[in-house]
Amino acid sequence: MLNKSAYTSDQILENYNNVKKRIMAAAETVNRSLSEITLIVVSKTYDFDSIKPLIDIGHKHFGENRVQEADNKWAPIFDEYRDLQLHLIGHLQSNKTKRALELFDSIHTIDSQKLLNEIQKNIHNPNNKCRNFFIEINMANEEQKAGIAIDQLSNFHQLLSEQNGIKCEGLMCIPPFDEEPSPYFALLNKIGRKYGFHNYSMGMSADFEKAIQFGATHIRVGSEIFGHRQ
Repeated sequence: MLNKSAYTSDQILENYNNVKKRIMAAAETVNRSLSEITLIVVSKTYDFDSIKPLIDIGHKHFGENRVQEADNKWAPIFDEYRDLQLHLIGHLQSNKTKRALELFDSIHTIDSQKLLNEIQKNIHNPNNKCRNFFIEINMANEEQKAGIAIDQLSNFHQLLSEQNGIKCEGLMCIPPFDEEPSPYFALLNKIGRKYGFHNYSMGMSADFEKAIQFGATHIRVGSEIFGHRQ
């Protein structure tokens, strides 16, 4: 069952515009261009009526956590709005890989050799949309979180380089909930530069401004726009 935002369409648009202003202000503090930063509106759990005001004003990038929910919700939307970009920002189960590649333009949560192997099996499917991938890094080795440990990244990066047709464009992280995120954002940027990555999926509603200051190219914002989920 999908939820409807507690906010009206006008409130959603006001919140969205406020987020855009905050993005601009954060970028200006470090002399970054807005063209370097993609706002992914996290639409997970919300219904089409909540999302439509943003589609109608031209926003293109949306984020979902689950393949099945995204399939049920977005497949009909794509029939009418063909130029939208859908990002998978939640954990991808290997048995959902084939459909995920057909549905999403970008997957931000590559976190295991098993998943990499499943992507390789399906990467040349002519129905695929997905061409861009991020490796998810478990920055603090939190047991409850997915992601590659920092000390395993070198081997994983080598595995990735041996795959045919998988273009990994960057790194993704979610810092520990109860810690200052800035050191983690700075570290992800440092690691990325070491391995030649240029894109960083980091920063959510509570910390996207700090993420921008440390090089985020993709920020994932939901509750600041739609309100807190029930």
